[in-house]
Amino acid sequence: MDQAEKEGWFRHVSEICQSKAEEFSFLGYENVTAKDIWECVSHAYKEIPPMHRLVNDVLSLKPNKYMNYLMIQMYKNS
Repeated sequence: MDQAEKEGWFRHVSEICQSKAEEFSFLGYENVTAKDIWECVSHAYKEIPPMHRLVNDVLSLKPNKYMNYLMIQMYKNS
């Protein structure tokens, strides 16, 4: 899946990602954005799954999984 496809699908689920980012903020993870949530959820997709799976993946994202994703990205980028 290329970056343009990811951007297109992000527009469809951006409100859900924003809701999840607000939930994380409520839990003390204040610097999380909707885009961060989307990158975490979509990084493993080789192709776009059905919409119900996208929504489920966003809504079921736990802070632990998000923090693991960030740690892996930090190691990859260093």
